[in-house]
Amino acid sequence: MKSYISALSIAGSDPSGGAGIQADLKTFSALGVYGAAAITAVTVQNTMGVKYVHALPPQVVHDQIVAVMEDIHPDAVKIGMVNDASTLDAIISALTEFRPRFLVVDPVMVSSSGKMLMSSAALILLKERLLPMTDLLTPNIPEASVLSEEPSDEHFCVDSAARAILAYGTDAVLIKGGHASGKAKTDMLYCGFGDNISINEFSAPSVNSRNTHGTGCTLSSGIASFVACGNDLITAVGEAKRYLTSALVAGADIVVGSGTGPLNHFFKPKPAIIIDKE
Repeated sequence: MKSYISALSIAGSDPSGGAGIQADLKTFSALGVYGAAAITAVTVQNTMGVKYVHALPPQVVHDQIVAVMEDIHPDAVKIGMVNDASTLDAIISALTEFRPRFLVVDPVMVSSSGKMLMSSAALILLKERLLPMTDLLTPNIPEASVLSEEPSDEHFCVDSAARAILAYGTDAVLIKGGHASGKAKTDMLYCGFGDNISINEFSAPSVNSRNTHGTGCTLSSGIASFVACGNDLITAVGEAKRYLTSALVAGADIVVGSGTGPLNHFFKPKPAIIIDKE
C-alpha cells in the first residue's frame, strides 16, 4: 500500500496567504509532504497588518484535530498561534487522546510591537500542560523572554532562558535569533534536561528583504516536515533553516501587496514523497 508522508498544522488562517495555515501548507507541499490543517481562528489581515481575529469554537477546533488524527495519522504535528485558554485546552485534549509522533509548537505570544498576544490563562496552560508533551518549542527572543522571565533587552541570556524553558518539560527548545541585528541570524537548539543538555548552533546570513511575513511559521513547519521524512531533530532544524533562508532570498525582490510580503516557498518544490506502508 502506498501513502504520502503527512503533517498536520493547527493554526489560524491568513487570507493574504503569507503566514499561519497558508504558510504551513505551502511549506509542507514545497518539501514533498502531504499537508492537513485544523483552523483555530480566521484572521482578517493583509500585508499591511491584522485588522481583527475571529476565533472558532473550541469544540470545532478539537473535532478537526480528532478527525485528522484518527484517519490520516500524520507523521508530525505543528501548533501555531493560539491566544485563548479555551482553544488551547481543546487542542491539548485532542492531542492527549491522539498523541502525535512528533509535536513542534511555535508559541506566537508577543507582537512585533511588544504587545502580549496570549492571555495569561493560556500561558499557564502552555507551561503546565502543553510543554510536557512537546518535542520542540520554537520561540523567538521576546517569546523566550516571557516563558523564562529573562529580560528581553541587551541582558538577555539565551543559555539561561533555554534551560528555564526546558524545565517545563519540553524535550527541546530552539531559540530563534531573527530579532537580533548583525550580518548573520543564529538559532540555538537545546535538547535534554539537567546535566544532559546538548547545544547546537545554526547560523545563516541575514537576508535584506521586506518580505518576511510568515518566517516563524515556515521554519517550524519546515522542521515538522523534515522530521516527518525521517530525519533526526538536529538534521531537521538545519535543513529547515537552509530552506527558510533560500525562500527569503528567492522572495526578496517580489512585490505582493503594499506591506510586509511573503516568502517564496516554491523556489524549488519537491514532488510529493510516496512511501510503501504495510
